[in-house]
Amino acid sequence: MSSHDRYGTDVLATDWRAPKRGRAVEAPAEIGAVVEEVTTDWVGEIVAVDRDLHTLTLEDRRGKRRTFPLGPGFLLEGRPVILAAPVRGSAPAKPTRTASGSVAVHDAKARVARASRIFVEGRHDAELVEKVWGDDLRIEGVVVEFLGGVDDLADHLRDFKPGPDRKVGVLVDHLVPGSKESRIAQGIATSPVGKHVLIVGHPFIDIWAAVKPERLGIRKWPDVPRTIEWKKGVCQQLGWPHRDQADTARAWQHILSRVSSYQDLDPALLGRVEELIDFVAG
Repeated sequence: MSSHDRYGTDVLATDWRAPKRGRAVEAPAEIGAVVEEVTTDWVGEIVAVDRDLHTLTLEDRRGKRRTFPLGPGFLLEGRPVILAAPVRGSAPAKPTRTASGSVAVHDAKARVARASRIFVEGRHDAELVEKVWGDDLRIEGVVVEFLGGVDDLADHLRDFKPGPDRKVGVLVDHLVPGSKESRIAQGIATSPVGKHVLIVGHPFIDIWAAVKPERLGIRKWPDVPRTIEWKKGVCQQLGWPHRDQADTARAWQHILSRVSSYQDLDPALLGRVEELIDFVAG
């Protein structure tokens, strides 16, 4: 044997069992980090970490999300890691953007409420608008109120008495040509108060459908026959409890919990709400 052994003479000098990428080391599951889950080859950005459930959620480049348990089985920058929930700091960094995507204004006091209002068709609509645009609304001093339905809009406007300093923006579900909603909107637009009222709508039969279905792990919202109440039909087809109003309320809270920013909503809704805010705050 030559004096130089390119394989070495000490069999204990290296660990021949060590994986090619190196041994996994513990790393924090930081929001924004891009990792790969090795058993599924799912690559995505960490968008949420749940300490209680010991899970993390990854979003891929198409906007699809999957949830995985924290722990081993991930690659970070090509190296194996054991992901753990980040250690809580004494003061988390303040977000630079609001949920609507606007520049965050920290420590700003909410403006005294304007006389102007935004009306939406129901409680669920109001809750969704508040969750995504709440910071913007408080900065602008805009209050959102919900109607029982668009059929009640004329009565609300009669009581409210819109004017140059009392503008009203209205968000209507399923505002499509030829619908009852569009006829009501046209009638108000041509009325004496029409110039102080802006009515816009989205094409969805219900505000639930403005949430991207991928956020709920489904490809698309179910097609519900006209003979079945839409929300009940959705719950039924998705295998959710649908016996009474309490079941519907729980279904909505589950849907709303999957919304954290404007990115979780269909663009068909986003522009309409921004338009209303600009109108009543202008």
